[in-house]
Amino acid sequence: MKIALAGAGAFGEKHLDGLRNIDGVEVVSLVGRRLEPTQAVAAKYGIGHACSDLAESLALPEVDAVILCTPTQMHADQAIQCMDAGKHVQVEIPLADSLADAEAVLAKARETGVVAMAGHTRRFNPSHQYVHKLIEAGEFAVQQMDVQTYFFRRQNINAKGEARSWTDHLLWHHAAHTVDLFAHQAGPIVAANAVEGPHHPTLGIAMDMSIQLRSETGAICTLSLSFNNDGPLGTFFRYIGDTATYIARYDDLVTGKEEPIDVSAVDVSMNGIELQDREFVAAICQGREPNSSVAQVLPCYRVLDQLDRQLEAAR
Repeated sequence: MKIALAGAGAFGEKHLDGLRNIDGVEVVSLVGRRLEPTQAVAAKYGIGHACSDLAESLALPEVDAVILCTPTQMHADQAIQCMDAGKHVQVEIPLADSLADAEAVLAKARETGVVAMAGHTRRFNPSHQYVHKLIEAGEFAVQQMDVQTYFFRRQNINAKGEARSWTDHLLWHHAAHTVDLFAHQAGPIVAANAVEGPHHPTLGIAMDMSIQLRSETGAICTLSLSFNNDGPLGTFFRYIGDTATYIARYDDLVTGKEEPIDVSAVDVSMNGIELQDREFVAAICQGREPNSSVAQVLPCYRVLDQLDRQLEAAR
């Protein structure tokens, strides 16, 4: 399978690292905003074609599928562009920054019949997979999820500390991870509320946010998000259930008493991004709907839209 990757930044390289561990997969084209640094990343990973125009990459007949790691505001239009070109597409989270755009992506996926997947990585992290398998086996039921998503981003920079050409968003990006995961683990969300702190004077976004969710099972989720937190950084999930408590930190899992849990046998890799890409490739090869398909994650964007309208009304 020959793949094009658009977005040669920090997260794009995470995908490139994962993809080279998958047999039968070759990244043949790399698309970036600026040609020279894109060529440098392409050379680092042995990618033969580099460009700054997605259309040029899509015109390559050998490209079977595309992974989009571009700025959030470009995701929906680019996903539709890929599907119009007959390419399978995986869109990094978030699928879109509006419900209308997310619905447009789903409509195009249904029209074209290609594999269309969103990069909701938490579904694939071995830590969360471990908990999900217990839920499916009837050995654990979520009563509460307590989640902290904390970064220190008072300047518009990416994970590498480089200046960004776009502005990240707590609700439409970082909350999407937890909203989707909570529904995946505890059932469809039936109630949602949000409040936000002051908006940054130049970035124009809320730097702090609090979200409450309730699923149809009665489970609740409390999500705290901040771009003002000066460490520790990342997202930390506490599952409080009927039989145990678990704390998930990306691909690692411990009990509520910080006792490590071996999740190495949960899947073929300990890298959530690699497992996400493996699912994308497998779904294409097997002609099936992937876990985290655009159709499966759309309810998340309905909840985000509801929360966005709440926040707008409160301003």
